Amino acid sequence: MEEREHVVGKSVTRVDALEKVTGRAKYTEDLCDKSAYIARVLHADIAHGIVRSVDTSEAQKLPGVVKIVTCFDVPKYYFPTAGHPWSTDPAHQDVKDRLLLTEHVRFYGDDVAAVVAENEVAAAQALRLIKVEYDPLPFVLDVQKAMEEDAPQLHENYPGNVLKHTSIHKGDFEKAKEEPGLIKVEGWYQTPTVQHCHIENFICYAYMEQGRYVIVSSTQIPHICRRVVGQALGIPWGNVRVIKPYIGGGFGNKQDILYEPLCAYLSQTVGGRLVKLDVSREETFVCNRVRHAIRTHLISYVRPNGEIAARKAECFSDQGAYASHGHSIGAKALGSFPQLYPCENFEGDVYTVFTNKPVSGAMRGYGIPQAMFAMESHTDDIAVKLGIPPYEYRWKYLMPKGYTDGFSKNVNYYDTFRECMEKGSVSVDYERKRREYAQQTGDIRKGIGMAAFWYNTGVWPISLETSSCRMVMNQDGSIQVQVGETEIGQGADTAFAQMAAETLGIPFDMVHVMTMQDTDITPFGLGAYASRQTYMAGFSIRQTAELLKSHVLDTAVEMTRQMKENLDIIDGNIVRATDGSVLMSLGELATEKLYSLTNCGHLTAESTYQIKNNAYSFGCTFAEVEVDSPGCRAH
Repeated sequence: MEEREHVVGKSVTRVDALEKVTGRAKYTEDLCDKSAYIARVLHADIAHGIVRSVDTSEAQKLPGVVKIVTCFDVPKYYFPTAGHPWSTDPAHQDVKDRLLLTEHVRFYGDDVAAVVAENEVAAAQALRLIKVEYDPLPFVLDVQKAMEEDAPQLHENYPGNVLKHTSIHKGDFEKAKEEPGLIKVEGWYQTPTVQHCHIENFICYAYMEQGRYVIVSSTQIPHICRRVVGQALGIPWGNVRVIKPYIGGGFGNKQDILYEPLCAYLSQTVGGRLVKLDVSREETFVCNRVRHAIRTHLISYVRPNGEIAARKAECFSDQGAYASHGHSIGAKALGSFPQLYPCENFEGDVYTVFTNKPVSGAMRGYGIPQAMFAMESHTDDIAVKLGIPPYEYRWKYLMPKGYTDGFSKNVNYYDTFRECMEKGSVSVDYERKRREYAQQTGDIRKGIGMAAFWYNTGVWPISLETSSCRMVMNQDGSIQVQVGETEIGQGADTAFAQMAAETLGIPFDMVHVMTMQDTDITPFGLGAYASRQTYMAGFSIRQTAELLKSHVLDTAVEMTRQMKENLDIIDGNIVRATDGSVLMSLGELATEKLYSLTNCGHLTAESTYQIKNNAYSFGCTFAEVEVDSPGCRAH
């Protein structure tokens, strides 16, 4: 019997490695024709106000300027920008609070006008010649001050600037904290605004073809992008085609619809001509998306042995000027606290609040980094107050094996937390260094610490999780694989190829993953976010590969007169399972099937899998720091 060679679980060369290291990979900029008009956006230079007038007369006279549009010219279709699955239930749809350009400026950098020019120089000069008059309004930059009664209001439908407020209540916090002998530990913790800083800034270009809008974009979410462009322009979604080539990083910033709708609209205004819109690094910081700064207040009542009797959490998530991904980040953060360290009496509130600052959106970890910093800092505070070594405290009270979350139904099947702690501790020599550093004196001292974290894959049960896959067999027995889940530099295409090869029974190098998604061709998928690609696409890839394998074996039955139950595909060959005899190669079978004069057929399979679960992932970090107290330096 021939042994099956496994592909999953092995280290393989990335399928895109050669193209990237040789510079042959084609990114959006590489694909855009040099004849493209250049679009640039005029950003507001005040934090809050109303545009009174826009004078474009001098800019219009500039040679090379093709078109100028202002906030008074664009259609008034409000649209969401978050890269979330759509819902037919209005209560579960993202907030529609953006226009292509806005008269109501809500942050320094808001979009008020756009220029289309023949070249970069003309576009840049035209922006400097546009004169905007504003009626300034008061602004607010602090998340809790924005909630005060007399604070400036950013959006009329959100009193107190609160986008949303949700709570978690488990057990009886007020009663539990009255237990005699409890020790109270309280602290405020804050994480700052962070930008993703992917190597490739956001870029897209658009043109019209046969009455449809074609957009090539550095996006993580091509199918979602198509829908949002349709909403923003007030056109049927099928009139939009989005193509995603290689991407130079995204980390969540490109899980938002940034300027694709505006670029498409600008193309329309110049007769469907090719228009390119890319942004500078400064614009990436100010006008794209940033990570939510979250201020967290934690109160724990613990027994002398460290056991948590009651815990309360308050989170204030700084949303910035527009809703984008909104409350989902803060809600994810709050929900992580009673899971990291389970507590029978927990009370939590999270407020997502508008401020006159750059818009916060998705960023790697989606609220978990902010929550883990707060919770693990608080855990160290507890350990210090009780005189328990932090490592020992975590070992005892972190999420145990067998824990089940009541909301997501996630189950901690393996004690991965403690496996990570053990491996990390050994690799950095944690215990020895901690003992050694405890004896230090002087101004310059070293310290070593650790923190734990968890995450889960995908967005179920909060939102839809689905993946579709198409496989086509070539004449040589190799296959093309298409999925809507996108490769953005993280290695997803390689994992897809491994899973397809493993399930179908062919060598890894016989799988060709189509890395360029095209909404006209690629089966529907939700894109890259929430650590979902390998997990979610894995279901549709396996299901589709099994369907294709069944079609192949049906064909093999016709050609070999063997029973289907006695046949298998191993290493790209049709094999008789009873004795391992190779009956023919997949190439021979596929060629004969495709060109048969009596029973011609193209071997393909396509399927959709809706996923109604997700999985935990765990980790811990260790850090060694040297601090020069008088010099205020650390490294």
